[in-house]
Amino acid sequence: MHMLRAYLSLTKPTIALLVLITGSAALVMEGTMSGRPADFVLCLFALFLTAGSAAAFNQYFEREIDAQMTRTAKKRPLPNGTIRPLHALLFAIAIGTLGCAIFWVRFNPFSSLLALGTIGFYSFFYTLWLKPRTYLNIVIGGAAGAMGPLIAWAAATNSLAAAPFLMFMIIFFWTPPHFWALAFCLKEDYKTVQYPMLPVVKGDRETLRQIMVYTLITVAVTLMLPLVGAGWFYTILAALLGAVFVHLVVKVCRVPEPRQSWKLFGYSIVYLLVLFVGLMIDAVIPAGLLGGKG
Repeated sequence: MHMLRAYLSLTKPTIALLVLITGSAALVMEGTMSGRPADFVLCLFALFLTAGSAAAFNQYFEREIDAQMTRTAKKRPLPNGTIRPLHALLFAIAIGTLGCAIFWVRFNPFSSLLALGTIGFYSFFYTLWLKPRTYLNIVIGGAAGAMGPLIAWAAATNSLAAAPFLMFMIIFFWTPPHFWALAFCLKEDYKTVQYPMLPVVKGDRETLRQIMVYTLITVAVTLMLPLVGAGWFYTILAALLGAVFVHLVVKVCRVPEPRQSWKLFGYSIVYLLVLFVGLMIDAVIPAGLLGGKG
């Protein structure tokens, strides 16, 4: 059981959960898998394997960096010695291959190629090239974490549409304020490993300014989903959640201290989860209850 938990931690379960929730929202909104529960679950399983593979590759490549950071040195299975590097690498390859194979065989090559591209982008381009070189790493690299709705929609339809692209954009713009709220509290860790995170390179004031900018863009994009089919329930929920998000960012800007930033970081996770769960609820509520949706 201890080793099972260690291998599960290689997949970064919290991030994987966000990917599954956002992918589920795309499937529910698209609708064709609603009557095929086995395919619905299998698609999410393949999505979990894809996300988990990218996370495991990331931890394999960053194992020496993680060993120097107080946040990760004792918690992650590679720096604390629970799992050997070779075993982690083989695990990452195995689950990534299985995930892409499921997409290819059961669904379509398009979704499989999107999944494979996501693994490669996050594991190699983001982890090995972007992250050590530019403070824009999380802005560009955030595209990988936003791929869940696109991959799921492609699996269901063998195509893409405006709705999954908007979901992608929500997650893409949400990622910087979410991550920078954390990085704001962990500046010393990133200084130690010489990673050019925004708070280290540009300072607190610019970090908070950019958090505000990206938060406002995120909230604005969430309010565009009604243009592609989301109903009143989602719209009201998105507006309320967004108002709280902006309020917390304002509080951090006024009182720029770790305690406030941790609150913002925690809320940002709740924000995305509740937003996409709300989108799923909105998609299955009968149209008459939402004033004639769809």
